[in-house]
Amino acid sequence: MVLSFMVILFFAIILCTVVNSAFLEKYYIYVKEDKLVSSYEKVVRIVSNGDISDSEYDDDVDEICTSGNLSMLVVSSSMNVIRTSAANTKSLIGQFTYTLKAYYANGQSDKEYFVAKIKDANSGVEYLILFSTISEDTYLFLSSPIQSIRESVQLSNKFLKYTCLVALILSGILIIIISRKITTPILEITEISKRMTKLDFEAKYTSGGKNEISILGENINKLSETLETTISELKTANNELERDIEKKEKIDSMRKEFLSNVSHELKTPIALIQGYAEGLKECVNNDDESKDFYCDVIMDEAGKMNNMVRKLLTLNQLEFGNDVVSMERFDIIELIKGVIMSTEILRRDNGIELIFNEKEPIYVWADEFKTEEVVTNFLSNAINHAKYQKVIEIKAIVKEDGVRISVFNTGDNIPKEDLDRIWDKFYKVDKARTREYGGSGIGLSIVKAIMDSFHKDFGVINYENGVEFYFELDCSV
Repeated sequence: MVLSFMVILFFAIILCTVVNSAFLEKYYIYVKEDKLVSSYEKVVRIVSNGDISDSEYDDDVDEICTSGNLSMLVVSSSMNVIRTSAANTKSLIGQFTYTLKAYYANGQSDKEYFVAKIKDANSGVEYLILFSTISEDTYLFLSSPIQSIRESVQLSNKFLKYTCLVALILSGILIIIISRKITTPILEITEISKRMTKLDFEAKYTSGGKNEISILGENINKLSETLETTISELKTANNELERDIEKKEKIDSMRKEFLSNVSHELKTPIALIQGYAEGLKECVNNDDESKDFYCDVIMDEAGKMNNMVRKLLTLNQLEFGNDVVSMERFDIIELIKGVIMSTEILRRDNGIELIFNEKEPIYVWADEFKTEEVVTNFLSNAINHAKYQKVIEIKAIVKEDGVRISVFNTGDNIPKEDLDRIWDKFYKVDKARTREYGGSGIGLSIVKAIMDSFHKDFGVINYENGVEFYFELDCSV
C-alpha cells in the first residue's frame, strides 16, 4: 500500500515537473504580453490626458516601467526621443529601428499595436516588444528582456524540484503513518478471519474506532459469536443425532440378536415336544411307562419354555422402565433364609453343603420382591455350577455405605473374556451344562436390570476354588 502511494506520488511530481518545464516559459511570455498591453493602455490614457513628455507624468511612467520590468521609448516621427526610461537609450533605439522596419515591412501598420519577439543583433539578447503609433507623429516602444523570464522559469523549476523532494519525503512519512492506521486493523481482521476458518472464535477485534474498518471489525466479532453459537448448536444436534443413530443401531442389533437367541432357545424344546408328541400319536410304545415318560418330557420342555417366556416378560418390563420400583424397609437376612429353604430339596439332591451363619437381622431399603429375584438367581446359579467340594457360602457384610450380599460356590472359574458378557441376554459360558439344568441365559440379565433400577453396585469375582456373585443395598438403621 505504501509502495503504491509512493509510486503514484512520484509520478505526479514528475508530471508536474515536466509540465512546468515545458509550459511555464510560454505561460510567462503570455502573461508578459498581457502586461505589455496593459502598460500600453496606461500610456495611451496618459497621452489622452496631456503631453507624455510633461514632467508631471514622470511618476506614472516610472511606475509602469518598474512594475512591468519594461523599458519605454517614445519617439517622434522625426526620430527625436521624446521620453525614455532606459539608461542605454542607444540599444533601445536600435531595437526600435528594427521593429519599425518590421512593422511596415510585414504589413502591421493597420493594427493598433504590434507585439513580437526580437533579437538584438549586437548583444544577441531576445526581447518581447510592443510597438504602437499613439499619434500621427509619435511612436511608443515597450521592451522587456525574455532572458529574465527564462531565469525566473529556471529558478522556479529548481525551487519546484526541491519542494517536490521535500514533499515526497514528508508525504512518504505521512503515507506510512496513515497506511499503518489503515492496514493494522485490516491485518488484525485478516488474522481473526484465519483463526475463524480453523473454528477458533476466541480472537476478537479490539482496535475500536468509528470508521468503516472498525464497523467491519465489530461485524466480524458479531459474526464470530454467531458462528460459534451456531456451530455449537450444530455439534449438539449432531451429537444427539449420532446418539439416536447409535441407539437405533443398537436396538436393531439387540432385536436381531434377541430374535436369533429366542429362536435358538425355543428350537430344541419345540423339536423335543414335536418328536415326543408324534411318538405318542404313532404309538411307538404302547406300555404305560413309555407313555408317562413321553408325557413327562413334553411337560418338562413346555415348562422350560414357559419359564423362559416369563423371564423374558420380566426382563422386558425392567429394561423399558415399565416395572415400578417399590422401595421399602425389610430384613434381608430373613429374605435370604426364605430363598435357602425353597432350594433345600434341590441342594440335597445335588449333595451341596450351604453355609450361612448370619443370625441378627439387617434391615435394608429396596424393592423386596426384586431383591428376592436377585438372591434366587445367584443361589440357583451357585447350585447349578457347584463342583468339587460342592460348597455354597452366603455372606451379608455390613459396610459404612450399606451392606454387601455375596453368594460363593466352589467350582470352575469364569473365563476372563466372559466376565463382562455373562450379564447379556442368552449368553452362556457352558452351553451344554446350561441346557442340562434348563437354564435360559436370562437370569443374570434380570439381575443386571434390577440392580440398574436400584442404582447400586453388583458383580462377580473369581477365586482359586470358585466364583462369587455379589450385590449391594442401602442399610436402614
